Amino acid sequence: MDHPFEFPLDIPQRGSRQRLAALHGQLRAAILDGRLKAGLRLPATRALAEALGLSRNTVVAAYDLLLGEGYIAARHGAGNFVADLAMRRGAVPAKTSDARDDGRLAPYWRQFTTLPSPAPLGSFTHDFRLGIPESRQFPYDIWRRLSARVLRQASRAAPLYDLAQGRPALREAIARHISFARAVACSSEDVIVTSGAQQAFDLLARVLVTPGRSVLAVEDPGYPPLYSAFLAAGARIVGVPVDEEGLVVEKLPPDANVIYVTPSHQFPLGVVMSPQRRIALLEFARTHGAVIIEDDYDSEFRYSGRPLDALQTLDRNETVCYVGTFSKCLFPTLRIGYAVAPSWLRSALANAKHQSDCHGDVLAQDTLAAFIAEGHLVRHVRHVRKIYGERRDALLDAIERHARGLLRPWPSDAGLHLSASVPASTNALALATRAAEGGINVDTLNAYASDGLAINGLAFGLGRIEAPDIEEGIRRIARLVDR
Repeated sequence: MDHPFEFPLDIPQRGSRQRLAALHGQLRAAILDGRLKAGLRLPATRALAEALGLSRNTVVAAYDLLLGEGYIAARHGAGNFVADLAMRRGAVPAKTSDARDDGRLAPYWRQFTTLPSPAPLGSFTHDFRLGIPESRQFPYDIWRRLSARVLRQASRAAPLYDLAQGRPALREAIARHISFARAVACSSEDVIVTSGAQQAFDLLARVLVTPGRSVLAVEDPGYPPLYSAFLAAGARIVGVPVDEEGLVVEKLPPDANVIYVTPSHQFPLGVVMSPQRRIALLEFARTHGAVIIEDDYDSEFRYSGRPLDALQTLDRNETVCYVGTFSKCLFPTLRIGYAVAPSWLRSALANAKHQSDCHGDVLAQDTLAAFIAEGHLVRHVRHVRKIYGERRDALLDAIERHARGLLRPWPSDAGLHLSASVPASTNALALATRAAEGGINVDTLNAYASDGLAINGLAFGLGRIEAPDIEEGIRRIARLVDR
């Protein structure tokens, strides 16, 4: 029979004396196993009786039984509702346990609690947060048009699972783009499309780490989400200091078999790795049999001079895996990144991608492929690079005029953020906390330390704050430092 519930009800034939028991028992079972959720309003007795071919008295009696047992609650003038079983009189509260003590979880995963939620955009008067690009300038009308075209094409094609390595058109577009913009030598066969750079790091951890034996050398300070992926896979993490020339190569541990670097715009300090350090790093990888993961996360944004070649461009021994993302140059919700893998790594990485999620968002990949192929990416990057350059100049000017001697900028000529050290007498974490209380969102450098090599300073993002607001933000921070 048709009835208001989304699960079957087996009501005995008319004349049976079991109709009330059957209705009561099945409704109670549905409440207990969660098919009827707490707070759900039950159908009116008359309506349910008509739907099930029962007398209304039978339904009223079933509801009365459930009401008396505490499975439903009556609200005057509103009807009957499924009760919260945890609130039933005499009910035993559901047992909860601390994940840190639960042996069913692997040891690494016992340390985590609920992930923190980022502060909503607009919750600060001066927002210097890192990692968020200027998405308000993105050409959404063009993206909408390309997306609609892709969707029309998809409606005429058979729905099939796709290639784990990514859509051929997008891989070709990525290869052409980075060959032109970064002189990265690759073909579409070398490119593996991922769900952001973070999935690329996770996949690399899966295929490169031997639990308990692998050593990952990372910049310190550096990028914690990368560390997490390798720690979860069983690697040991060793922090290596960074100075104004980038990673200090002579401090690399000799047993490092994976090295993670951001040579074009070190995260979070912003320095560029010098040519001498690049050559030394490649030589270390060659002689020690190590793999270099080159994260080129925002290298599209350079404000003067010619960018140095990527490590991948200089590599002659297939030691570098180059990772990029479109989250910084387009918008984070797109979640498309990529890895350019050396030939020996490509098959394993593609198979790990297949096991992880089979393939990414086909419609988004096809839209991005068209966006790149038709020249929209280059035009958008050129447009926002000018905006970021103006904000960077405003930031440096404000520091010079209002915080000279209080904030010492690290040398940086690229990227979407700029970092500055604060005097040893000032605690950067306490400073950032006081700034947040005053409506200024700014990050600390010690939040990115991996091995206790904390640097006392602040990092200023350029993506969410307009140039005219930067001066007042720096003036207010300078007052806090001066106190």
